[in-house]
Amino acid sequence: MTDPTGGRRYRKSMELFSRACQVIPGGIYGHTTPALVAPTASPYYASHARGCRYWDVDGNDYIDFMCAYGPVVLGYLHPEVEEAAARQRRSGNCFNHPSALMVELAERLIELIDFADWAVFAKNGSDVMTWSVRVAREHTGRPKVFMVDGAYHGIGSWCTPEDAGLTVEDRAHTHKFRWNDREGLKELFSRHGESCAALVLTPFHHPLFGDSQMLDPAFVDAVHAQCEHYGAMLILDDIRAGFRLDVHGSHRPFGLRPDIACYCKALGNGYEISAAVGRHELKLAASEVYFTGSFFGSSVAMAAAMATLNIIERDEVPARLAATGEAFCRGLVTLAEQYGLEVKLSGPPAMPFMTFANESNFHRSQQFVETALAAGVFLHPHHNWFISNAHEDADVAQALQRVRPAFASVKELFDC
Repeated sequence: MTDPTGGRRYRKSMELFSRACQVIPGGIYGHTTPALVAPTASPYYASHARGCRYWDVDGNDYIDFMCAYGPVVLGYLHPEVEEAAARQRRSGNCFNHPSALMVELAERLIELIDFADWAVFAKNGSDVMTWSVRVAREHTGRPKVFMVDGAYHGIGSWCTPEDAGLTVEDRAHTHKFRWNDREGLKELFSRHGESCAALVLTPFHHPLFGDSQMLDPAFVDAVHAQCEHYGAMLILDDIRAGFRLDVHGSHRPFGLRPDIACYCKALGNGYEISAAVGRHELKLAASEVYFTGSFFGSSVAMAAAMATLNIIERDEVPARLAATGEAFCRGLVTLAEQYGLEVKLSGPPAMPFMTFANESNFHRSQQFVETALAAGVFLHPHHNWFISNAHEDADVAQALQRVRPAFASVKELFDC
């Protein structure tokens, strides 16, 4: 696809990217690269954001349904969160020791999450996920980890989706199974169960380049039965969904009984913080597995997290996200039908993902997102979307009006 503005819409973005390529490997790396969204049709650099709106460096505005890939659950620059962060910033952020906020935030998480007896903090989801695997290994004395094929758990060598820079030994003890595949899971445990330290699972499956898939209750029963029979720990990767589906943790609506759960993204409404919580039985192992970082105890992010959790609970944010997401999804289905198109909405309404029926190459989705971006709606053709508490009914209505030409474009190019 080509940029219909001939490059004018993203002139400053492209100038910055050209400079970046001279001094930064890849220019923009990781999940924020526009190459994963719509090259030449997506902005490359942000200017500012507020509420559910985002502006790029060229001054183009978007109703944002990616929410910084998940962290912004209450809306950009939420006044209560920003005030809490600013108040702590006036006292300092990084010290020789943690502040009292570390204790208070740990107590708050333990209060909210029913199985949790302890908590630790870091900066990224990858930090706590890889550390949790090491805790499970220390606790069980076993090496192996089971994970779902196509799942993303960060950039640790045991799970990163790319092979560059790895050795065969890095993933020698990582074994994969298919989502909701009870027989495959049982077969994997029958071969390696005595050596399995942990089974790692997300609350629902959200692969890149694929529909989201919900948990089969029978599969949940199989997970618990196999973990209990073989003494493997169940680690819940709640990095992406945590506090969006349930303020008490996403294990609750899906009936999961994790031994450790990891959180990040929505925990600080955009401030850099992650956490792992676990059962009492793993507390000794958790204390023995070395874990530290220069900024793991940053007080400003902890103050933001305290405020964020309080607001999510007080305002019953997960219920509102679900209702807003349902309205947005209904509107997309209705618009598609008006153009004679069939779409599929998958995943929880608070984190929806849309694909076009009978298509596996994502060409329609890419065309749809490119046209939506030009119309001022920020979506992604390959990654699940996010609803924020700042999305009001009027924002949803405006977004649906703006994406109407995107459906028309798909109809014209692919279904004429």
